[in-house]
Amino acid sequence: MELGPHSRPAEPGRCVSGSPSAGSVFAASLLSAAGATPGSRPAAVAAVLPAGGCGERMGVRTPKQFCRVLERPLISYTLQALERVCWIKDIVVAVTGENMEAMRNIIQRYGHKRISLAEAGATRHRSIFNGLKALAEDQPDCKLTKPEVVIIHDAVRPFVEEDILLRVVMAAKEHGAAGAIRPLVSTVISPAADGCLDHALDRAKHRASEMPQAFLFDVIYEAYQQCSDYDLEFGTECLQLALKYCHTKAKLVEGPPELWKVTYKQDLYAAESLIKEKISQDICVVVNTKDEESAGHLLKEVLKNELNCATITSTALDHSGGDLQNSLTDQCYSFICMTVLSSDFQETQKFLTALEESSLPLLYPVVVVLVHCLDFTLVPPTQKLESLMWIRDLAKEVKKRNVLLSGLLINYSQDEQKLQESLWQGASIIAALVKERSPALAGQLLVA
Repeated sequence: MELGPHSRPAEPGRCVSGSPSAGSVFAASLLSAAGATPGSRPAAVAAVLPAGGCGERMGVRTPKQFCRVLERPLISYTLQALERVCWIKDIVVAVTGENMEAMRNIIQRYGHKRISLAEAGATRHRSIFNGLKALAEDQPDCKLTKPEVVIIHDAVRPFVEEDILLRVVMAAKEHGAAGAIRPLVSTVISPAADGCLDHALDRAKHRASEMPQAFLFDVIYEAYQQCSDYDLEFGTECLQLALKYCHTKAKLVEGPPELWKVTYKQDLYAAESLIKEKISQDICVVVNTKDEESAGHLLKEVLKNELNCATITSTALDHSGGDLQNSLTDQCYSFICMTVLSSDFQETQKFLTALEESSLPLLYPVVVVLVHCLDFTLVPPTQKLESLMWIRDLAKEVKKRNVLLSGLLINYSQDEQKLQESLWQGASIIAALVKERSPALAGQLLVA
C-alpha cells in the first residue's frame, strides 16, 4: 500500500462540517443513534474509491477518472468532495500500477489530504477488496486504523454531498449495510435467447443502485473474504455481497439526482457545466476607495437581479491585507475589481499577485473582471481603451496560472437613467464572463 503525502501546498476544500471537532460530534451522534453509552469510543469512518477502470464506455484512451474537466482530473473533484467531510478519517484510492505515479502527482498538485493508495485489481470487486485490505489491521503492511464504518464510492461521481454520505453511514451503523438508490429512468427488459422480448420489469417496483454505499467494516470485509472467484470476477453490486455472504440486508436510502456517474464522453461536458454553475454562485466585488464602494454597491445590486441565484459580497482592499486575505480564503472564484474615475490599478495589481499565489486557481479557473467606471462625456471610451491595452498583456500572463482576466468600461454618468442602463449592460457582460468561464474570453476589453 502506498501512502499519499500529508503535507500539502493548498486546501482543496473547506470542511463543510465546520470546525475540526465536527468529526467527533458526528461520531458521537452515530453512537447516540445506535444506543451507545457516553464515553464510548467514537465511530471511525473511512472511504474506499475503486479507480482502476479503463473507461471503455467513454470511448477515449485516457481512463475516465483521469479525464480533465476544466483542466483538472475528474477524480480530483471526487476526492475534494470527500475531503470536505471532516468525519471521514481516511480515503483509500485503488489505482492500477501503471497509473500509481499519475495519482501521486494529482495528490501533490492539488493538495489532497488523508489519501492513501492501494493497488487496483483486475475487476471492480477485486479493487474494492484491495482497498479494504489497506484498512484491515490483519494485513502485515497495514498503516491505517481499521474503521468501524466504511464508505464505498465511485471515483467518477464527483457531486456527492455530505448529506447523503451521512444518511448512508447512519443507516449502515444501524443495519450493517446501506446504499443510495434512485428511481429508474428507463424500463428494464429481459430479452430471450432469440433476441425477442421475454419480459419487462415493473419500473415502479424497482430502483437503480447508486453510490455511495456504506457498511460496517467487519461485515463487508468478511463478505469479500468469503466471496467466490466468480463473484469477484463478474459481480458489480457490493450490497449483494453483504446479503449473500453475511446475510446482511442493506437499508436503501433515496439519493439526490446529483449522484449520477460520469460514464460517457458527453457526461464530461455535463460535469463541466455543473461545476461552472456551482462555482459561479459566489461573486466578490473588490473596492478600494469610497467612490469605488458606492459604484460597487450599485453594481452589486444590479448583479443580484441579473444572477438571482448568486451570493454577491463586497470587500475593501486595505493596506494591512487582512480583507484581501479573507476574500481569497472564502472559496470564491469570481472577482469584480472596481476603479472609479482613475487609472490607478496599483491595488488591483496587488490583488492579482495575491490571487496567483493563493490556492484558488489550482482548483478552478478564477474569473477577474477589472471594471473601470468613468463619465464618457468627459473621456471618450475609445481613448480610455487605448490606455488600458496593458490589460491584454497581463491577461496572457495570468491565464497561464488559470486566472481569466478581462476589462470592462462602464459609463459612470451623472444622468441617473444612463447610469442605470450602463450598469445593467455591465452586469449582463459580467454574468456572461462568470458563467462561461472561458479562456477564449480572457483579455477582452469590453464597453457597457
